[in-house]
Amino acid sequence: MRAARLTGWRAPLAIADLPEPEVPEDGVVLRVLACGICRSDWHAWTGADPVALPFVLGHEFCGEVAAAGRDVARWRPGDRVVAPFILACGRCPDCAAGQATACADQRVPGFTIPGAFAEYVAVPRADLNLAPLPAGMDPALAAAFGCRVTTAWHALTGRAALSPGEWLAVIGAGGVGLAAVMLGRAMGARVVAVDVVPEKLAHAAAHGAEATVDAREGDAAAAVRELTGGGAHVALEALGRPETAATALRALRRLGRMVQVGLPAGEHAVQALPWDAVYTGQLAVYGTRGMPARRFPALFDFLAATGLDLSPLITRRVRLSDATAELAAFDAPAPPGVAVITDFAA
Repeated sequence: MRAARLTGWRAPLAIADLPEPEVPEDGVVLRVLACGICRSDWHAWTGADPVALPFVLGHEFCGEVAAAGRDVARWRPGDRVVAPFILACGRCPDCAAGQATACADQRVPGFTIPGAFAEYVAVPRADLNLAPLPAGMDPALAAAFGCRVTTAWHALTGRAALSPGEWLAVIGAGGVGLAAVMLGRAMGARVVAVDVVPEKLAHAAAHGAEATVDAREGDAAAAVRELTGGGAHVALEALGRPETAATALRALRRLGRMVQVGLPAGEHAVQALPWDAVYTGQLAVYGTRGMPARRFPALFDFLAATGLDLSPLITRRVRLSDATAELAAFDAPAPPGVAVITDFAA
């Protein structure tokens, strides 16, 4: 099979012909239909969140079951499915409590097991971790449910408990940020998007943001507080950087909730933050990472009930050989929307 392998930090991904993965007894092998290129992949590519080299990245994918292991009951060849990027064990105390994202024995494609920058990917624990794709869903969009859409949904509903009528400040209007803008608006919240790229702000405004703030122009947190009449009820930080985390905290009103979605990796793993704002404002700070597979049905039901069209997330459909260029684009403010690999033959 064709695959793009990371062989050195920041090195061009090597397009290689690799053996197809073996079928796990409790899992499946998927023919990859689409795989998103995410900022988290960039962290691995740069070595900020290192993986064992050489390695196949790619954690945001959907696919068609090509083969199923002997212990798999739910899936058959031909089924179209999506997986969360955290593959839980289903047996540990956290899994038993319904908190699969905290699983002590989790597997993460593209980080701890080979990922989906390839024509085929193995997914263990398939009965627990896979969900069927809604009929007719574009595979490019479905791939975004492996990370960005589900991460935003769980952050807003499973962590911050966003309510209709509340103000949501989204700090960073990239893929997960744009997903949060669109989902937040559909949930009945009033949304303000903050970024430094005018094209991203325009894209967010066109797809759910009631207001936007260009963080290059003055105090972004103060601008959010003014726009929202005292501060956002919920702030979602989508970059993992100290300046954006500080903006998120200072943009909140008293008793507000901040959700850390962006991955603080490498030099940003330890950050100095304005804890005076947390203390004075009596703020709640939540960490979040991914979404349990059990929550896919609720998300799909929400999309069906609201008619929310998430397709504006996908702005670039690229070839496997384009993955390096898309990763390198994260070195600077990236263009609006999400890039998804849909052609694995070129």
